[in-house]
Amino acid sequence: MANSTDAPTHSAPSIRKLTAAEEFFRRLAAEADIRINGDRPWDIRVYDPSFLSRALSSGAPLAFAEAYMQGHWDCERIDEMLTRVIHAHLDRKVRKFGTFQLIKAYISAAVINKQDPNRSFQVGEVHYDIGNDLYERMLDSRMIYSCGYWANADNLEEAQYQKLDLICRKLKLEPGMTLLDIGCGWGGLAEFAARHYGARVTGITISKEQQRLAQEHCAGLPVSIELVDYRSLEGQFDRIVSVGMFEHVGHKNYRTYFEAASRLLADDGLFLLHTIGTEREQNGVDPFIEKYIFPNGEIPCRRLINDNSLGLLRMEDWHNFGPDYDRTLMAWWDNFEAAWPELKTEYDQGHFYRMWKYYLLSCAAYFRSREGQLWQIVYSKPDSLSEYRSLR
Repeated sequence: MANSTDAPTHSAPSIRKLTAAEEFFRRLAAEADIRINGDRPWDIRVYDPSFLSRALSSGAPLAFAEAYMQGHWDCERIDEMLTRVIHAHLDRKVRKFGTFQLIKAYISAAVINKQDPNRSFQVGEVHYDIGNDLYERMLDSRMIYSCGYWANADNLEEAQYQKLDLICRKLKLEPGMTLLDIGCGWGGLAEFAARHYGARVTGITISKEQQRLAQEHCAGLPVSIELVDYRSLEGQFDRIVSVGMFEHVGHKNYRTYFEAASRLLADDGLFLLHTIGTEREQNGVDPFIEKYIFPNGEIPCRRLINDNSLGLLRMEDWHNFGPDYDRTLMAWWDNFEAAWPELKTEYDQGHFYRMWKYYLLSCAAYFRSREGQLWQIVYSKPDSLSEYRSLR
């Protein structure tokens, strides 16, 4: 892509008789107050109407996203448009026309354990290892790739600091305690907990690039960063934390995950799980996210988290601040857009810019519509006699 101005140059859509697919989409979009070829920021400008028929026959969400990547349609405010689409449940209404792809995705998620140990490193190679320079420019200074906490923050840097501090306080972390960070990313939380709370931290990741940079970030601190799957860990820890990793576990492995957490947690310990969540139970994930962003991912639902942790861990606190992820994603988008002139020489292969834009803004819409939640859940051992008081 030659520049960051979003779409290739197109002439204005011509006036002609609409196809059946176009007429269907026009009526459907109107339910969310979206106009085809309208002039409002959330209206859609269609440059190649043929993609609409493909979307109806082959699985609308993926075809719709791929058509954007290819420049077949555009929108000034994708985040606002998709918020309206999700809030009006238009995606569910369209999906019945593209049942084959959706049924295939559902069966794949229901039958195949896509997060088994042999596949667990795939997302690291596909997503997290694409280049630290992109994430260094998009994220805050600690490279925290999860939702910030904006209650007392005015910018991304403050929001991520507040989130890390909130986690440590919820865990009642004290100097000398051992902390296991499952899915440690680039080491931001490990560095924070060791430097500010005196913890001795073991961080694990499935990304070689994350491990390398996390070791640099934590140099000189009592922190060990290991390239290992959580199922292979042994030992016990005073505290356990897992931030933005549970979305890669998959429902077939939830019980195994909580068994591992229970086994690794000291009898009087605390475990904090920070995860995206949804009220609706669903096998499979958004086809665009699965294909282009996070292979083998799955958003957990509330019931399955409860069912699979029962008998292993006692729930002490459940905190939802899902709207904060909208602000976090928009801050990431602003950073990415500002850095694109420097990044495009390395990442401008095919449709990377438009793919990344659609990823960040569609996720912002997911949380802005309140379809997506962000949960922090604190657990203790079932036999622990320690009293826990929630805090915010």
